[in-house]
Amino acid sequence: MRAIVVHGGFGDLNEERIEGVRTSVETGFSILIQGGSALDACEKAINVLEDAPVFNAGTGSALTLDGQCAMDAAIMKGSTLNIGAVADVRNVKNPISLARKVMDETDHVLLVGKGAEEFARIMGFPKYDPVTEDQRQKWRHLREKLAQSGQIKHWKKLSRLLRSHPELLQGTVGCVALDGSNEIVAGTSTGGVFLKLFGRVGDTPIPGAGTYATKYGGASALGIGEGIMKTLLTKTVVDLIRNGISAQKAAEAGIDLLDNTVKLAAGVIAIDRKGNIGFAHNYENMLVAFRNENMNDLIISGDEGYSK
Repeated sequence: MRAIVVHGGFGDLNEERIEGVRTSVETGFSILIQGGSALDACEKAINVLEDAPVFNAGTGSALTLDGQCAMDAAIMKGSTLNIGAVADVRNVKNPISLARKVMDETDHVLLVGKGAEEFARIMGFPKYDPVTEDQRQKWRHLREKLAQSGQIKHWKKLSRLLRSHPELLQGTVGCVALDGSNEIVAGTSTGGVFLKLFGRVGDTPIPGAGTYATKYGGASALGIGEGIMKTLLTKTVVDLIRNGISAQKAAEAGIDLLDNTVKLAAGVIAIDRKGNIGFAHNYENMLVAFRNENMNDLIISGDEGYSK
């Protein structure tokens, strides 16, 4: 059973974002249905979202407190537990493709900062500025608002800030794919939370936090990374799938765990080895699109979960 699910993070359900996840799923699913690998499908599906400036990944990523673009990404192959990841990387167009190079071309799991960027140049990735003028203007506005509120350095008040400024938590992107050889691959790419401290690394490149896959299932997370790291959200979901819980119930249980502990905004998508898809979230407007071989067309949702 070939299947794919992507998320475009939280945010407005506008036409550009909806079209973005549609194109992402169509791109990935076409690779799968033609006999391609889940690894290729996952990478290329995420590339589509990284190249669309309406998502918080690649071009258009959120900016740090000092106005820089510092991105994280990871991709993981379930059958081998091989994973490649990059963190705090700058001047790269497609961080998920660089993460795959870490997996394919090195014995490491995670490269960070200047080292990751130097590796990108060695691998032939040209220097690229992902900062957009729209994000620069948003950065100026938010920094001014948060400075006026006196809450800029109080992470414990972040949930309150999110209610007042939902633009702080926008479209991290991710994908989970299952191919005809029953390989499951999960990938995630992000610019992180707006106005994060310089040097901060979120959940995305941490195995078991923002990205995880085994031969039983795969998952990709989004939201406030500190909460996702503390609960190891994606590993929790994949472990539940391994124990016979449906992809949908596993996603819901993962979010319930987070709600009952760290109480921060998060969402998760998942696929099991039978092609069942699940997703859950505790924050409004999580944009998800998915398709498998039994469906005539893809489904796009900004609200409720699904399991076949």
